[in-house]
Amino acid sequence: MTQARDIAALRHDFPLIANRPDLVYLDSAATTQKPQAVLDAIAEHYRTANANVHRAAHALSGAATEAFEAARSTVAQRIHAQSPNEIVWTKGTTEAINLVAASYAPTVLGPGDNVVITRMEHHSNIVPWQVACERTGAELKAVDVSMHGIDQDDLAGKVDERTRIVAVVHVSNVLGVVNDIPGIARLARKVDAAVVVDGAQAMAHLDVDVAALGCDFYAFSAHKMYGPTGIGALWGREHLLEQMPPWQTGGEMIEEVRIEHTSYAGLPFRFEAGTPNIAGAIGIAAAADYLGGLDGAALRTHETELVQLAESGLRQVEGLEIIGPDAAKGPVVSFAIEDAHPQDIGTLLDQQGIAVRTGHHCAMPLMEALGLPGTVRASFALYNSASDVERFVQAVRKAREFL
Repeated sequence: MTQARDIAALRHDFPLIANRPDLVYLDSAATTQKPQAVLDAIAEHYRTANANVHRAAHALSGAATEAFEAARSTVAQRIHAQSPNEIVWTKGTTEAINLVAASYAPTVLGPGDNVVITRMEHHSNIVPWQVACERTGAELKAVDVSMHGIDQDDLAGKVDERTRIVAVVHVSNVLGVVNDIPGIARLARKVDAAVVVDGAQAMAHLDVDVAALGCDFYAFSAHKMYGPTGIGALWGREHLLEQMPPWQTGGEMIEEVRIEHTSYAGLPFRFEAGTPNIAGAIGIAAAADYLGGLDGAALRTHETELVQLAESGLRQVEGLEIIGPDAAKGPVVSFAIEDAHPQDIGTLLDQQGIAVRTGHHCAMPLMEALGLPGTVRASFALYNSASDVERFVQAVRKAREFL
């Protein structure tokens, strides 16, 4: 945040939060609320510049195209990409990973090769690699994990000379673990493997620098970084994207079509078939601008303090176990209560105005590895406050007493 504003004032940037003092929203890992700046940017586009982009000759289309491509540049700058051409618009993290699995993976995988993932991955970073391996005859290897993070010895043992891709989450949506992406990238480099990172949970909370991370692809979603749903991006190294064939085909991604042959557009357009989510791109750029105007270090400190306050209070609840590392982590607290189903706890919290997420959080292999049916997850964002945490902890105590 700028020096003229404090964190408490930021709550007023979010209409749903400001207008619902009865609600404690602790489900930001699923989707964040949207600041007025994002809502205004999307509405302004539809009010003043709504037209399809790129090929039209009229001025309105030119204005829409200019805003659309400016959004690409904004997002590229946010993650320190070398060029806007490295930003491919997608529906979100899931589609971005699917794009890599369907377009890049077949160019490097074959029988005897392998893809390495971890058991803490979201399903969106598991299933696409299962399909890619089935189609190419490659093997899928899963690195063991605990609630404290990746088993580093198992990781080193599974990445070998036949590894072509290492796919890993940046920040776990269940444990909050922040993985050492630069270290994993160095390990992958030794065997010339590409590193694909699921950055969905990182973009709102970390200063993501793809060059410093050393990865080859980075996928993320707008709606987890205070932007709209239905839009996200894939960052890829330009030389790798240039070698990849199109994934989806049709309008927008072509250069010339003949019945006998079609030639495809250059980067990044060859991966953006059909009319794009123009307003969504403008929305994600507005979210990136909003985050860029804040003091990232101060926000990370604020979120860390919320997590510490929540965990301190939860440890006083009889039969409650916090699932995750004790060390620094993302703004997520997952827990289980002895002899209580997570869904029952979530329902009782909801009745007290506390919105949390329950279940396996699209991470069933992780739950299996931890021997859990699911957890209750509270996830924090910049608009949460210490009073939110106090209400949350008190609601958990009441739920425990009721159960």
